[in-house]
Amino acid sequence: MIKIARKEECTGCHGCYNVCPKKCIDMNFDEEGFLYPSVDSDKCLECGLCEKVCPIIHIVEVENDPIAIGCYNKDEKIRMESSSGGIFTLISELVIQSGGVVFGAEFDENYNVRHSYVDNMEDLQKFRGSKYVQSTIGNSYYDVKKFLEQGRQVLFSGTPCQIAGLKRYLRKDYDNLICQDIVCHGVPSTYVWEHYKKFIANGRRISGVKFRDKSTGWKTYSLQIDFDDGSSYNDIGNENSYIKGFVKDFYLRPSCYECKYKTLHRESDITLADFWGIEANEPELDDNKGTSLIFINSDKGRITFEDIKKDIVFKILDIKKAITHNPSACKVSLYNKKRLSFYRKYKKIKFDLLIDNLMKESMKKKIIIYTNNKKSMFKRVLAKLILK
Repeated sequence: MIKIARKEECTGCHGCYNVCPKKCIDMNFDEEGFLYPSVDSDKCLECGLCEKVCPIIHIVEVENDPIAIGCYNKDEKIRMESSSGGIFTLISELVIQSGGVVFGAEFDENYNVRHSYVDNMEDLQKFRGSKYVQSTIGNSYYDVKKFLEQGRQVLFSGTPCQIAGLKRYLRKDYDNLICQDIVCHGVPSTYVWEHYKKFIANGRRISGVKFRDKSTGWKTYSLQIDFDDGSSYNDIGNENSYIKGFVKDFYLRPSCYECKYKTLHRESDITLADFWGIEANEPELDDNKGTSLIFINSDKGRITFEDIKKDIVFKILDIKKAITHNPSACKVSLYNKKRLSFYRKYKKIKFDLLIDNLMKESMKKKIIIYTNNKKSMFKRVLAKLILK
């Protein structure tokens, strides 16, 4: 029976939920807005499958030699609708053209995020664009296995921990499965996103969300929320309170602060990321419309890249240089000591005011520490001079 001793040791991957033969595991939200497994002990067979498929209990060490590539889709329309270079769409189209199925994260009718699948070109647009909320996997792992057993090709796109959860659930390799993960900073809380939506909507009904609208440029992207009365909210990313709180790690899942998947040696076949720092590393690929940094992690990934190569502008990169401005590829998000303060206050104080106050407090503390360090250094120097 799966038991969560520390919340840092559960990614919410849904592997245990999908594998349970008696369906006695539910995924329930905790007080912070993250899903964790809950077992009905009266129905449990004690078969141990839930523990066997847990990606935290069973960490896999990958030995590979990934290749880094800077690239973007030649189709300008797809590229502008995507968060970075529009590479996900090209891979997805290959799979669908073969009669396959694509799994990815979409908004539901309430603009929360869930995993689902499509098998036609028209519906691929649901999966485009970043979604800065943890997606609910639901029955997706079960559905993946069903399609794989039917002999259909499957592309599964998700966070590194979701890829690990899928692979432990499947418990064997499938030649017709392509796994694509992302360079992930961390996953924010569903409850916080729900609260933020209500704060911005102010009684209006949401009709569309773009976390990475590029109408002002890829580097100065904005969070855009549309409403059914024809109005919209648009705020530059680095000035938006929700994005600032996400970047400052105020409301990430506890497991994100101890992430086991921050590495260049990944279980996925292909990794997608924004090519931040492109202006310093590869300026010829920089037109501020969005450029992807991708890692080719396996033979399957190499074959897939060869199949899309004709439709992209690309350059092979030095991987260590390429990730210089992409620390989330290898570095765990640091636990923010203001996190508890945020959760105590976020339902009581205006959202943007709370984020600004917490950030000011953090900056004030840094200034005090810096000043005290300078004073201590001055005192040490002065003491040495006196002793002389």
